[in-house]
Amino acid sequence: MAPGAPSVAEIEEARSRIRGVALRTPLVRLNASAACEVHLKLENLQPIGAFKIRGARNAISRLAPEDLARGVWTASAGNMAQGVAWCAREAGIPCSVIAPETAPIAKVAAVERLGGRVIKVSFDRWWQTFESRAYPGMTGTFIHAFDDPDVMAGNGTIGLEILEDLPEVDAVVILWGGGGLACGIAAAVRARKPACRVYAAEVETAAPLAASLRAGAPCSVAYQPSFVDGIGAKTVFPSMWERAQGLIDGAIVVSLAEIASAMRLLAERNRVVAEGAGASSVAAALTGRAGTGKVVCIVSGGNIDLGLFCQVVGDADSR
Repeated sequence: MAPGAPSVAEIEEARSRIRGVALRTPLVRLNASAACEVHLKLENLQPIGAFKIRGARNAISRLAPEDLARGVWTASAGNMAQGVAWCAREAGIPCSVIAPETAPIAKVAAVERLGGRVIKVSFDRWWQTFESRAYPGMTGTFIHAFDDPDVMAGNGTIGLEILEDLPEVDAVVILWGGGGLACGIAAAVRARKPACRVYAAEVETAAPLAASLRAGAPCSVAYQPSFVDGIGAKTVFPSMWERAQGLIDGAIVVSLAEIASAMRLLAERNRVVAEGAGASSVAAALTGRAGTGKVVCIVSGGNIDLGLFCQVVGDADSR
């Protein structure tokens, strides 16, 4: 097992903690022909519209009562913020969020509806918060969006569900943002079915994992904001790099056009609304680079402004 990755026992424990809060989401076939048999793990159906509720719930449920009473805060562009805010509301504790100025209005509004306080900062200051785990004036426990064993264990429950629902799976494609989702799911898959391939999907406008894999060490890349707001960073955390080396078979970089096309395909063929990050795994599988056989794509979320969604899929070429 990769250093710092959650064990199957920890992931199983997380499953018991999140039961009744996070859904066991369905696994369905993509109603379109491709080089492989594509299956969709529909995390967009979670109560907050994204997988983040799993890790947030597991991490918050692990806090001691005295720490819980002080509240929680996180740094997020939207989906982890919603996960933490949802769980904080359920626990009756305060929640604050440090968000980048580029965070979608729809996601910020959702956090505020859940009772969270949102502070917008520059992208660089936002990313610095992930590194320092501190921000002036913040109190309570910081819930890291990806570099947290409890968050990854919560995410890993997705891997257990996939293997139970499709034991013959040949490959899993998972978006790479900070790496918490990919490493959490991969930890479960590697432990239960080592032969199954695990790929990370990245967008061309910010693909630090692919660059790091080529270089053999964490490296920085240019970041360009786009409608794919749920993934994309300038670098790979050293701790996440250590985990990824033992868990991820490779990174598949896709274009904005390929992601837009995948979003349209999901809506047309399966009536699934996926945000850009959520469709990136499908776009990656459709390139054929995840191989043949049965390939599961994690549709991580569907939190996208409907006006933007219509614009993106309207501009995409039909398949």
